[in-house]
Amino acid sequence: MATFLSRLGRFSFRRRRLVALLWVVLLVGAGVLAGRAAAAPPNDFSMPGTEAQQAYDLLEKDFPELNADGASARVVFRTEGGKVTDPETRGAIGETVRALGADPQVARVTDPFTTRSVSPDGTTAYAQVSYEVSSSELAEESRAALRETVEQAASRELTVEAGGNAVDAKAAGHSSEAVGLAVAAVVLVLTFGSLLAAGLPLLTAVLGVGIGALTIRALAGPLGLGSTTTGLAVMIGLAVGIDYALFVVSRYRAELARDRGREDAAAHAVGTAGSAVVFAGLTVVIALAGLAVVGIPLLTQMGLAAAGTVVVAVLIAVTLIPALLGLCGRRIGPARPRRKIPRRQAMGVRWARFVVRRPVAALLAGAALLGVVALPAASLEMGLPGDDSKPVSTTQRRAYDMIAEGFGPGHNGPLTVVVQADGDTDGDTDGDTGAEPAARRVARQIDGREDVAAVGQPRLSASGGTAVLSVVPAASPSSTETAGLVHALREPAFAADSDTQVLVTGTTAMNADVSQKLSDALIPYLGLVVGLAFVLLIAVFRSLLVPLKAALGFLWSVLAGLGAVVAVFQWGWLGSVLGVTEPGPIVSVMPVFMVGVVFGLAMDYEVFLVTRMREAYVHGQSPKDSVISGFEHSGRVVAAAAVIMISVFAAFLGSEEQILKTIGFGLAAAVLFDAFVVRMTLVPAVLALLGRSAWSLPRWLDRLVPDLDVEGERLERGPRGVTAEEKNGADPVGAPAGHVPGN
Repeated sequence: MATFLSRLGRFSFRRRRLVALLWVVLLVGAGVLAGRAAAAPPNDFSMPGTEAQQAYDLLEKDFPELNADGASARVVFRTEGGKVTDPETRGAIGETVRALGADPQVARVTDPFTTRSVSPDGTTAYAQVSYEVSSSELAEESRAALRETVEQAASRELTVEAGGNAVDAKAAGHSSEAVGLAVAAVVLVLTFGSLLAAGLPLLTAVLGVGIGALTIRALAGPLGLGSTTTGLAVMIGLAVGIDYALFVVSRYRAELARDRGREDAAAHAVGTAGSAVVFAGLTVVIALAGLAVVGIPLLTQMGLAAAGTVVVAVLIAVTLIPALLGLCGRRIGPARPRRKIPRRQAMGVRWARFVVRRPVAALLAGAALLGVVALPAASLEMGLPGDDSKPVSTTQRRAYDMIAEGFGPGHNGPLTVVVQADGDTDGDTDGDTGAEPAARRVARQIDGREDVAAVGQPRLSASGGTAVLSVVPAASPSSTETAGLVHALREPAFAADSDTQVLVTGTTAMNADVSQKLSDALIPYLGLVVGLAFVLLIAVFRSLLVPLKAALGFLWSVLAGLGAVVAVFQWGWLGSVLGVTEPGPIVSVMPVFMVGVVFGLAMDYEVFLVTRMREAYVHGQSPKDSVISGFEHSGRVVAAAAVIMISVFAAFLGSEEQILKTIGFGLAAAVLFDAFVVRMTLVPAVLALLGRSAWSLPRWLDRLVPDLDVEGERLERGPRGVTAEEKNGADPVGAPAGHVPGN
C-alpha cells in the first residue's frame, strides 16, 4: 500500500498542473450537472416496517381527503378579559379562519366553533390547518402567509399563536460551518506557523465538500436523494477533509526537515501518512454506509452521501495535496527542527513520558473519569422533539403552552386510531359496514381508560371497511404515560376479536415507533461497524490487541458523550449556561448518529497516532520509546485536528433548535473525551503495559493477514532490505547508537 501510494504521490507531484487541472474540471463539471439537474425531491420521512407508517399508508388510500402525510398547523386564539364566543372576538376568529383557507396549498381549515374546539372556560380556541403537501414540499410562501396571518390577527384583546410542522422556520444558514472554518484557520496557522501551509487543508476541504455537495445535487433526481441529504455530507466532509490534508502536509514538512528533496518528501508523505488516510477513510465509510442497517430511508441516504464525500476527501489527500505542494515549491518549508526545542517545552513528549512511566495510574485515572461521566447514560430516555422542546420565545412553544393550559396537555398530541373489520388490511370490501360497529366498540373501550382524556366519533371510509377516530391522551405527547397508552392500544387483545385490526398512528405514535426502531437498530449497527473496522485494523496494525483496545476506547468515548448529553439535556445540568430551556428525552437519532460520526473520527485519531508509533517500532525503537516517538511526531497534529472538530460541533450550541444543540454538544463532548482521554491517555498507557505483545499476531493469523505496509517500511529499504540510513552508516531511524531493533 505504501509503495503504491508513494508512486501516486510522486506522479501527482511531477504532473502537478495536470492533476490540479483535473480536480478543477471535476468541480466545474459537478457544478454544471448540478445546475442542469431537476430540483431535489422532498425528503422521504417514511418509516418502513412500523405500525404508524402502515396506518398512514392505509389512511392515504381510504381517506385521501384527510391528507394524512400533509403538513399541518394549529392556530390558537386566547382572549384577555373575555370569552372567544363574544361577538367581536368570534368575528375576528372567523376572519382569520377565512384568511388561512385562502392559501392555495391549504386543503381545509376547521372552524373552532363548529368542531367544538373551545376550552371549557371559554377563553381559548384553536383552528386546525391541513395542507395538501408534506412539510418538506410546503412552499416558503405558504409558511410566510401563515405567519403573516397569525401576526395580523393578534391584538391587545386577542393573543394568536401557531404551532405544527407548517410553522417550522427555514433551515438555518451555514454560520456553524463558517465558525468551524474560522477556528480551523487559527488552529492550522498555530500548528504550521505558515499561512500558506495552513491554507492548503482549508482550500482542499472546501473543494472536496463542493464537489461532493454538487454531485449529490446532480444525482438527487435519479437517485431520489432528499433536499437535506447534503447536511451530514458537508459536516463530515469538512471534518475529514481538513484532518486528512493536515496529516499529509504535516508529514511532508517533517520529511523536508529530514533533508529529503521536495519530490521525495511528497512521495514519502503520501506513502506513509497517505496510507493512514486511506484506512482511516475506510473506517469512516464503513460507519456511514452502515447507517443503512437502521432501515430509515432518510438516514440511509444521508449516510451514503456523506460516505461518498469522505471518499472524495481521501482522493484529494493522496493526489491533489502533493500536486499543490509541488506548485507551492519553496514557499512551504520544513517543520521547525524539534531538536532545538528543549525537551521540557515539548508538551506532547513530556505527557507521553509521564504516562509511559506511570501507565497503571494513568489508565485507572482515565477510566475512572470516563466511567463517572458515562454514568448518566444508564438513565437515557429517547424521543423526538416537539413544540414543547422549543424556546419559549417561539410561537410554536407559546401555542403549545396555550393548548395545554386551556384544554390539557394531551390535546397537543392526539392519537389517530384506525380500525379495520373482517381482516381487510387493504380496505377493499364488498360494501360491508362491519368497521363501524367495531370502531364504536373500540371507542367505548378506549373511553374507559384513565390515561385517555377524550375520544372522537368514528369516521367511516367510503368503502365501509375502515374507520378512523381521534384519541386525546391525558398526558403530554412526550410523556411515558402517553407512550404506554400507544403500546396498550396496540396489544392484540385490545381488538377484542380476530376480525378486527386496530392500528395507532399520529405524530406521537410515529415518534414512539421511530424511537423503538432506532433503539432496536443500535446494537446491530454497533456490531457491524465495530466488527468490520476491527478486521480492517488487524490488517493495518498487524495486531489483535491494538484493534481491540481501539474498539473498547471508542465505546468508552460514546458512553461518556451520551452521559454528558443526558446530564445536560435530560436532567438539565448547566441548562441555563447552554440554553437548555426544557430538559426532556434525548432525540432518538442521537445514539446512532453519535456512533457513526464519533466512530469515524475516533478511528482517524487512532490510525494517525498509532501508525506513527508502529512505524517507530518497526524501524527499531523499543515499545515504550515508540509510544513517545508517536506523540513527538503526531501528538500535536492530532490535538489540532481534535480542537478543530470540537469547535465545529460546539458551534451548533448557538442554534435555537434543541436537536441541533443536542447533536453539537454530544459530538463535541465525545470527540473531546476520545481525543484527549482515550487516545492521549489510555492508548499510551495500554501500549506501555502490553509492550511487544501489542504489535504481534498469532503465526497462523500472520500468514492470513496481508502485509499492507502502512508504516512505509519498504519505502525505507533498498533492494536488499537495507534502510537508506544504514546505507549512509547511520543507525535505524530514531534508534540510539548500539540499539538492536526489536529490543
